Amino acid sequence: MTNPNRFQDENLILSDFYKEVWVVCPSCAKKAMATVNFEAKTARLFCVHCGYNKETTTALIPKGTVEMTANWYFEVELWLKSPFKNEVFWAYNDKHLEYLERYISATLREHKDRTHFTLLEKLPKFYHEAKNREGLLKIIAKLKSKR
Repeated sequence: MTNPNRFQDENLILSDFYKEVWVVCPSCAKKAMATVNFEAKTARLFCVHCGYNKETTTALIPKGTVEMTANWYFEVELWLKSPFKNEVFWAYNDKHLEYLERYISATLREHKDRTHFTLLEKLPKFYHEAKNREGLLKIIAKLKSKR
């Protein structure tokens, strides 16, 4: 049986969440979806609420440039974000939010084979601090209700 207070790092990196990003629709301000297909060199923004639909190419990004998040191509705001003290808590999508929730809620956090490039190693300090656990979990619950 797995201990619900234990988190085992999966060594995910931020770019594992780049391809599907929940954003604020520029037309109706409801939740929309920005997606990117790096192989096809396209990015798309679509809102199921108002039908807003925009597609663009990612081919204009200079060769050798790091892949960017889906929302970057449209300069739109993230849907899953909230102020926290003097910081901003955010997630790209439900999978990213759930990963952060599992990490933040854990009282025992196990890391293996760290590379200095994992998502958890790059998080701001306030995500790691036990004193912020309760407040961050309240924000996560609020953001989950926005889904």
